[in-house]
Amino acid sequence: MDSVKAKKHLGQHFLADTNIARKIVEALQLPDGVTEVLEIGPGMGVLTGTLLQNPSYRTSVVEIDRDSVAYLQKHFSALADRIHSQDFLKMDLGKLYNQQPISIIGNFPYNISSQIYFQVLAHRQQVREVVGMIQKEVADRLAEGPGSKTYGILSVLLQAYYRIEYLFTVPPHVFNPPPKVQSAVIRLTRNETEHLDCDEKLFFKVVKQAFATRRKTLRNALKPFGMPPEATTDPIFDKRAEQLSVADFVGLTKRVQAEMKSE
Repeated sequence: MDSVKAKKHLGQHFLADTNIARKIVEALQLPDGVTEVLEIGPGMGVLTGTLLQNPSYRTSVVEIDRDSVAYLQKHFSALADRIHSQDFLKMDLGKLYNQQPISIIGNFPYNISSQIYFQVLAHRQQVREVVGMIQKEVADRLAEGPGSKTYGILSVLLQAYYRIEYLFTVPPHVFNPPPKVQSAVIRLTRNETEHLDCDEKLFFKVVKQAFATRRKTLRNALKPFGMPPEATTDPIFDKRAEQLSVADFVGLTKRVQAEMKSE
């Protein structure tokens, strides 16, 4: 790995095991029409090197750390002008890839992994697949279904548009420096739902508001939407957010939308 030492930045622990890197890359399925692969946070390029071995991928990387960018430029000349020295959370993927479909892969920095997935959601028509290594606790939460205490906002929003698969657990010793927690690799694959059967912006607002006070029943949690008592007599309003499936939230959003139109 040369004299450049892996640094912890943005909560990131660099992968140092090439076998794990190979398994992560092999998890990419590249849905039909996808050849563009964007790696987030390549660090010292352990995943990058494995990606570049596959000529069917057109690999790009985005890295915010300047030392890592310099290392990548020196050791991965094959990337040429496909090293983006910027913040993924501020990237306009539509402009960068001319609205072409892409797959995303990476060892995501732990403290911004949720923000990364929100960015994916913002580009959900373009991002067809995501293979990410994240904190195991977060991976469990994203893949969880209704009824679980860990089921939350991102669980619902991601499951509305993606199939989520928990692939495998990764132990701390394969990282530099080793994290104090276990990690896991999950795969998101775009499902058949291109658009929800409701106002999608309102759907996001309803889900977030419902979980904002998750201990309250939906009747109380959704009061900020100004729904009158006679509009909340259905038994669904006696439930809490964690009890609702994606389909339930779509139906709930349509109810809220109908009340807003009637005002």
